[in-house]
Amino acid sequence: MSGHSKWAQIKRQKGVTDARRGQLFTKLAREIIVVVRQGGANAESNFRLRLAIQKARDSNMPAENIERAIKRGSGELGAASLSEIILEGYGPSGVAVLVEALTDNRNRTLQEVRSLFSRHGGSLGESGSVAWLFENMGVITVETDGVDSEELALLAIDAGADDVKVEKGYLEIRTNPQNLETVRRAIEQKKKVISAEVSLVPKSTVVLGEKEAIQTLKLLDRLEELDDVQRVFANVDYSESVLEKLQAET
Repeated sequence: MSGHSKWAQIKRQKGVTDARRGQLFTKLAREIIVVVRQGGANAESNFRLRLAIQKARDSNMPAENIERAIKRGSGELGAASLSEIILEGYGPSGVAVLVEALTDNRNRTLQEVRSLFSRHGGSLGESGSVAWLFENMGVITVETDGVDSEELALLAIDAGADDVKVEKGYLEIRTNPQNLETVRRAIEQKKKVISAEVSLVPKSTVVLGEKEAIQTLKLLDRLEELDDVQRVFANVDYSESVLEKLQAET
């Protein structure tokens, strides 16, 4: 599991403030708007819309917000023109970073992202500079309290999962994107899923020491806080001791 996935799990367990939750709902709505524009408002025939709706539900986004976003995407309600962009760069210690954004002003987003990279010891790279280090995969996260983690892992594999990583308190299950929904349904017969999405997963990771880990996570967190940024990926990992210290400090 990538280190940022571990860190996201820690933050999820601690909960989010109302302000951050409001920002999350805005980002989820934007994602729904874009996938509706690209593939239509029928969730049965639009795979990406089904995933976006489920992701919004997993985050406890109100049903009326989801419906409003679908209507905006289909043109029933007005909405700003949004375009998808992927920015690539290097964080501290040469960590590869991919930034997914939805924006109505490409130049503004580019400037904001470049500024954060620069302030945190990194640099924005050219298109294609780090994308080759990542692959598109379905990623399911499920807590293992109250269940047999090995049994859950076997269930996921039987349902079509490609890989299962057992972590402290939860599993990360990786699948072919087309198998994501099937594996999720199988898992939810035993345990509620925390999150399930198509993600960019690093093919290999770099383990960082404490100082470098904290510096890198500050960059990744600041990037995620930008309004235009939807998701951030990095090929970074941390030791359990570093994660425990980071958790204690948050």
